[in-house]
Amino acid sequence: MERSALTELYELPAYGVPEAARYLRTPYQTLRYWLTGFGRMEPIVKMAAPNHLSYMNLLECHMVMAMREVHHLRLPKVRRALASLDRLFPSPHPFLSRVLETNGVDIITQELGKMINLSRDGQFEITSFLTLHLQRIEISSSGGFKFFPFVMNRTSSEPKYILIDPTVGFGRPVIAGTGISTATIAARFNARESVDDLAEEYGRTKREIEEAIRWEQAIPIAA
Repeated sequence: MERSALTELYELPAYGVPEAARYLRTPYQTLRYWLTGFGRMEPIVKMAAPNHLSYMNLLECHMVMAMREVHHLRLPKVRRALASLDRLFPSPHPFLSRVLETNGVDIITQELGKMINLSRDGQFEITSFLTLHLQRIEISSSGGFKFFPFVMNRTSSEPKYILIDPTVGFGRPVIAGTGISTATIAARFNARESVDDLAEEYGRTKREIEEAIRWEQAIPIAA
């Protein structure tokens, strides 16, 4: 797919807020606040259309989730970092356009070998990183994105068996490397078809089938 067509696909308002909250394993009201500010604050992520996120919005919220729920960065710090990114490195999707790092207090980026503290406009020593969540987003040489959401735990050992990609399965979750819908797998399993039979029919491993079922069960994720 050509880059321009791919970019347009990534920007389409394809995900409702409840659906995005389920994919991100984030409470609906929390995600809603990031996207709307409930009329009191500017949104952290600007939706592609009213009540609908684009694929790029989904990835942005994935990174905000890392800052808030994993690294426990205060929301005012996230907002100040966003303002700094808008001023220093303008981009439609600032949280995806830069490699961001954190020391657990502030958000930092590098430019020409210098550390820029986006939360305080200063220099800061790095002690930890957002790389765990960045590793769930793969960028191809053509500029395409592949998002492998967490299924059970936000750890480096979480396998990348589930894929969300607008170019595959209309952007709904599938088993990575295939077009097999996780919803289809779970529906057939709930209809009492066995994991072994499903694995044999689809030519996938039992673990891939089990992971698709776990994903659809939407078990609350451990922070």
